[in-house]
Amino acid sequence: MITAQPAARILDRLRDVYGEPARRASDDPIRGLVGTILSQNTSDINSKRALENLTDAFPSWDAVLSAGLDEIEAAIRSGGLARQKAPTIQRALSAIVEHRGSIDATFLDDMADDDAMAFLTGIKGVGQKTAACVLLFDLERDVIPVDTHVHRVTRRIGLVPAATDAVRTQSVLEEQIAPGDRYAAHVLFIQHGRTICHARRPRCDACIVADLCDYASAAQAAEESR
Repeated sequence: MITAQPAARILDRLRDVYGEPARRASDDPIRGLVGTILSQNTSDINSKRALENLTDAFPSWDAVLSAGLDEIEAAIRSGGLARQKAPTIQRALSAIVEHRGSIDATFLDDMADDDAMAFLTGIKGVGQKTAACVLLFDLERDVIPVDTHVHRVTRRIGLVPAATDAVRTQSVLEEQIAPGDRYAAHVLFIQHGRTICHARRPRCDACIVADLCDYASAAQAAEESR
């Protein structure tokens, strides 16, 4: 496994290509949580449209909580998996009300990272990646959500062992990447996965970190042995 020194070198090279990611401003963790639920297994365009449709259809989060599931499903249908996501959204809002007495998630600001993660993942349908996205983007915590791109890129490079699952990958990466660099790491790994390190036919010949990458080294060795 690559050590922390090359991990920093990898981030520096990715910054050279993609630039320093601008932090997305957010002061509404509830909107962030609902939006991240809607982003599961769909594109950014579809999930944003679904969130806009939902907030257009209902005047408040209280109205979403008291609505029928069929009404929510109709509003978020463009995001896909509406039948699964609608009850998850209501469970999330209900959990916040149960904890706070109203739909007000400011209590998360006062929680330690582990406690906030435990609260969010305790909601059925909210996994670690969704919870970590809320912590990173809406609560400005130093965590690294692991989506399919982050998982693929970091395992291929060798930052985490190949058999490591997404949940464990987050903690392994956070051991190697310093606080303050984790937001950039999350965004840069996603950009690299979308641009170069594709699931199929990765463009190793155009990769800025190919000389530091286990996958690229193995592919080159296999090519040379033919």
